[in-house]
Amino acid sequence: MDDDILVIVKEMAVQQGKSAGEVVSNLVRKALAPVPGNVRLRTRNGVPLLPVVPGAARPTLELINRLRDEE
Repeated sequence: MDDDILVIVKEMAVQQGKSAGEVVSNLVRKALAPVPGNVRLRTRNGVPLLPVVPGAARPTLELINRLRDEE
């Protein structure tokens, strides 16, 4: 564990009246817990894919260029 993280964990442990191990375990549990409504995106080559909306029109190159040029 990096020293700066260990310092923060120890401070949190003192504030919460817990051991550093308990604090780390709770933080990891929270980080790994599924978030309600949060859908895991599929990925392709490490890039997240947006969900497909049934009935939605597919973007065209013309639309993409227009949106880019408006920026």
